[in-house]
Amino acid sequence: MQVLQVRLEIRPDPAEVGRARRWARARLARSGVRADEPLAETLVLLVSELVTNAVVHTGRPAVLQLSLPRAVAEGATVRLEVADASERAPVPRYVDGDATGGRGLALVDGLADRWGWSREDGGKRIWCELDRCVRRRESTAAYGSTVAYEGLAYEGLTYEVV
Repeated sequence: MQVLQVRLEIRPDPAEVGRARRWARARLARSGVRADEPLAETLVLLVSELVTNAVVHTGRPAVLQLSLPRAVAEGATVRLEVADASERAPVPRYVDGDATGGRGLALVDGLADRWGWSREDGGKRIWCELDRCVRRRESTAAYGSTVAYEGLAYEGLTYEVV
């Protein structure tokens, strides 16, 4: 499967988070992912979290990269990476309900199908992957009656960069 890789350089400025979200939405739309798809909404939230972490915790420029399958089909994988010049490892924090921050990596862990990080060239790269949702009609019994709902199932694919 052919994959399009696009990059955005991020300045160490909190205003860059909004620019990164808009940029990601535009790239997804060009690859055929509708703005109201769960994949788009989730990916934009993950972009926001990872770019915010890079800007807030490093105070240095970063690079956002998206790897998008050229033909985004059901089950295709989208990869998001943020590289920065800080060697500090990302550490998930456990915060109480009143804290106004500290939940970014917990969100990434909960929303991404896979995520991780690696040290490289005097900095680090944090990545996550999302598999495109496959919608299925399912039914469930609730108090003796049948209720239909639309659930989401995720299927993973391996892809290679061409």
